[in-house]
Amino acid sequence: MKTKDAMTPGSPEEAKSLLHSLGAPQHLLKHVELVGEAANQILFELRANKVEVDEQFILVGLVIHDVGKIAYPSEMTAPGSRHEPRGVEMLLAAGASPEVARVSLSHARWSTMPVTLEELIIALADKLWKGVRISELENMVITECAARSRNDYWQLYVVLDSSFERIADQGPDRLQHNLLAPSCC
Repeated sequence: MKTKDAMTPGSPEEAKSLLHSLGAPQHLLKHVELVGEAANQILFELRANKVEVDEQFILVGLVIHDVGKIAYPSEMTAPGSRHEPRGVEMLLAAGASPEVARVSLSHARWSTMPVTLEELIIALADKLWKGVRISELENMVITECAARSRNDYWQLYVVLDSSFERIADQGPDRLQHNLLAPSCC
């Protein structure tokens, strides 16, 4: 893979190829697909409300956020965090930029480390896809979106909160479509 604007992989397709080359099991690939569905709904709302984000970074980050689970397959169906630092190592070894590689940490550690709006959106999609709502995370996303877009916080809150609710409400259906329907991913 070629470096593209200091970000390898440079597209969701390249990120998926990387997962395949690292031996990602079907279950992880399905998880990526389902998280992507939730993320695309979030991105649609952000576009509609003139909130500019780096969509390419988000879509690549969504694909690779759990890459470390290839090394720790038990964490695909049970809680665990060993996959997070291992994912960073795997991505850096594969030529990913440090900004992309850190998504392996930030998707789970968003409340304990400095993160970008894009990383927050990845973390949010990783929760909403299965119907989990975390008000602290959602409020961080809305606050950052309002600041970036100069939209009124409360107007944006109403729109995005409703969108997050719709996405979360679809979580049980997404879980049924998942091959193993884990509660941890």
